[in-house]
Amino acid sequence: MLNNSLKKEAVEKLKRAMDHYEKSSKTLQNNAVKLHNTRTYGVDVIGKVEEYINSLANTPKELKKSFEIVRVNLASFKVLSEISYDEKEMIKLAGGGAAAGVAAGVATAALAPTVAMAIATTLGTASTGAAISTLSGAAATNAALAWLGGGALAAGGGGIAGGSTLLALAGPIGWGIGAASLAAGGFFASKKNKEAAIKADEERVEIVKSTRVLDATSTEIINLKSSTQSMATKLEQSLISFISNTKHVKSFTAYSQGERNLLRAIINNTESLSVLFMKEVGK
Repeated sequence: MLNNSLKKEAVEKLKRAMDHYEKSSKTLQNNAVKLHNTRTYGVDVIGKVEEYINSLANTPKELKKSFEIVRVNLASFKVLSEISYDEKEMIKLAGGGAAAGVAAGVATAALAPTVAMAIATTLGTASTGAAISTLSGAAATNAALAWLGGGALAAGGGGIAGGSTLLALAGPIGWGIGAASLAAGGFFASKKNKEAAIKADEERVEIVKSTRVLDATSTEIINLKSSTQSMATKLEQSLISFISNTKHVKSFTAYSQGERNLLRAIINNTESLSVLFMKEVGK
């Protein structure tokens, strides 16, 4: 049949592109979960530093002020990590957004709760801005869910307008042909060979674009995880060593000048670690 081999080849290429996309999507999700776990460890380390500083008497105001900056840097991550994930609510909120937001929201709703929160904290800690982090309780939950779903933020923001990575994760929702039709080949069976081949090639191009976005973002996530892990580990080791060497000191004024410098370095590194929580990924 005329152009039958052309259609067959185009469909096979499309299926291979879909397989690659699925693998890239899973890889990104796994990397996001690993980053989330590493960041959670980092939050625990920062908490230990803050607890120690608070236990000291006569702590200079500038040291305490540093932790105000740290809290701001961690705020969005904590809010997005602690919200109660509701798939039905997610889809409902997604329905109120723009087309891009709907695709991203429904795609996020299709993820397991743990993965959804990992994606949210990986792609959203910086872009949520201060609005969410200044809220609490139900208001914070609604605002965070709206961000995930692409709806209007209750906090006054515009929701996610469709970051390239989150849209890439939308998968078939963002493509012209549904996943079921692609897998069954129903669309192609009902079309003329040349028309089917052209459509398959068009879909493949879109899928390849999405896959490249996912692969690039995965690399970013891996690098960020490595940096966060390294900094958090070194910070914890420094704190343990410092406490061990000054365990009888209960007041900042009792430290030697060298010890004061070491403590200031620990606090500076704490702030540097918290800055990594604000790093945007996949933009």
